[in-house]
Amino acid sequence: MGKKKFSNPRERFLESAEARTNSVLNAIRILGHCSNKSLYTYAPDEINKIFKTIEDELNQTKTKFRLEQSRKRRFKL
Repeated sequence: MGKKKFSNPRERFLESAEARTNSVLNAIRILGHCSNKSLYTYAPDEINKIFKTIEDELNQTKTKFRLEQSRKRRFKL
């Protein structure tokens, strides 16, 4: 099976963004299973480190989208 042909970049974005977002959300839900104290032992600093890393990566990704938008602006007097 070959790559899917998209009619335009918007269609490609919508399909890719939706699939990737659902994948991220599912991974977060699965990570939540580690909170079961009857199966896992963890320290608060370990949990803080996990969520700090996730938040940092999310912020970096948000910045990429913001930078892309700001590049399209043009100055005009």
